[in-house]
Amino acid sequence: MTTALGTRVVARNFGYRHASRENPALKDINFEIAPGERILLTGASGAGKSTLLAALAGVLGGSDEGVSTGELLVDAPSIGLVLQDPDSQVIASRIGDDVAFGCENLQIPREEIWPRVERALELVGLDLPLSHPTKYLSGGQKQRLALAGVIAMGARLILLDEPTANLDPQGQKDVVAAVDRVVQETGATLIVVEHRHELWVNIIDRIISITDGEDVQPAELIKVGQLPGAQPSTSKPILWANDLLCTWGGLRSFEVPEGASTVITGPNGAGKSTLALTMGGLLPPKSGQLELSDTVRGGLNTPPHKWRSADLAARIGTVFQDPEHQFVARTVRDELEIGPKIMKVDASERIEELLDRLRLRHLENANPFTLSGGEKRRLSVATALVAAPKLLILDEPTFGQDPETFTELVTMLRELTDNGISIVSVTHDPDFIAALGDHHIEVSAK
Repeated sequence: MTTALGTRVVARNFGYRHASRENPALKDINFEIAPGERILLTGASGAGKSTLLAALAGVLGGSDEGVSTGELLVDAPSIGLVLQDPDSQVIASRIGDDVAFGCENLQIPREEIWPRVERALELVGLDLPLSHPTKYLSGGQKQRLALAGVIAMGARLILLDEPTANLDPQGQKDVVAAVDRVVQETGATLIVVEHRHELWVNIIDRIISITDGEDVQPAELIKVGQLPGAQPSTSKPILWANDLLCTWGGLRSFEVPEGASTVITGPNGAGKSTLALTMGGLLPPKSGQLELSDTVRGGLNTPPHKWRSADLAARIGTVFQDPEHQFVARTVRDELEIGPKIMKVDASERIEELLDRLRLRHLENANPFTLSGGEKRRLSVATALVAAPKLLILDEPTFGQDPETFTELVTMLRELTDNGISIVSVTHDPDFIAALGDHHIEVSAK
């Protein structure tokens, strides 16, 4: 791999306001990063970290999309950005072609490209044939694919936005180690946005707070607050499966206890998200038995994937791994009002409570697609909670959350189980599992 020299990055009173927003996403940002430095960028969810990375990468758009102030100086011929949503960076139908795409755009000689591609895939631990279809990758595998594309380009500035958010614990360690190897080999400047600070503190040089632009010491980082503990459950099942075969993954047999919190864990690519969508009635099973108690059915006798949308929303709430896949309204408030309108119920008090508790009040008139990754996740959770279903299924519910909001979200979910709501969550987060792992379903890769 060709050696790259890191680039210097300087922000002088930099600010940015989206055209659709009254208040700026960033204001008076000041810092200087030396060539080859490794920086962990920290700050609350919604503070503008992703916006800053987009500005550094030069992808904020033209003047019709927003207005910037101050200066942001970056002298790098090649900048690699890995976004919060890896789906938005998948270009080609095969993983080899996808990793090669950036190299081709940089007009790297053909004989150099494929060795780079193979080395990059090796570094990120994506051990699949170059011809493997990208459509069959899990969310975590797509994150590794995006990182491999950045590595293959030989970027002088590497920008990573929550690169380990949807990875299993081993995958998180592998990606951090891969990034460490890459910056050692290339000398590239590294800026990482990550709420799980402990993953990165051993390989970075400095921590910069986006809130005030000051350096932060590791000991000063905000940690997850006091959380409720898991409460092992022996209650009757609200959902159970025997030899269930979904569209991805092997045979599954399990039970979900009523009025408790169940966590689904397992390696990336094992089919956890597919299982969650099948349990939520959004995908039909291929074969086997999937049964729900009458607590959820409420008199309906057909399988949940055959229920009308209004009947399904009133009984089972589902939060997708990618929150944008469930947004349909023009504002945050409108998004929260859709479910109750479909079910013809008054949820006005619940909506006001969720806007405040999930820190979305200042965004109620914003377009959901302009929110930060963490804010989109909180909105997607809120849209499921507002309908107060009997069964709530969440795919990576704490993705992109700062410690304070993480604690608030976990506390809210525990309150739901205390009130008899059954919760199923796909997660890799050890703090979440410790707090809400009343029952555990481990999904294997086979």
